[in-house]
Amino acid sequence: MFHEYRDVITELKQKDAHFHKVFEKHNDLDHEIVRLEESHADQFEIEAKKKEKLKLKDEIYSIIVKHNNEK
Repeated sequence: MFHEYRDVITELKQKDAHFHKVFEKHNDLDHEIVRLEESHADQFEIEAKKKEKLKLKDEIYSIIVKHNNEK
């Protein structure tokens, strides 16, 4: 995710506790979705998790863009 911002993500994870928390939650959801899909869980539950993950991804991107604009 956002490979072109790898350096910025590393910096933000070290300096911004909120960013780090959101980034980790996104990764945790990613793993949870894979697990749910493999176990053929309820599609509504999977879709809800995917929507939550997408919101976190949008927040991550917004923080990255804000950080880059402040430089």
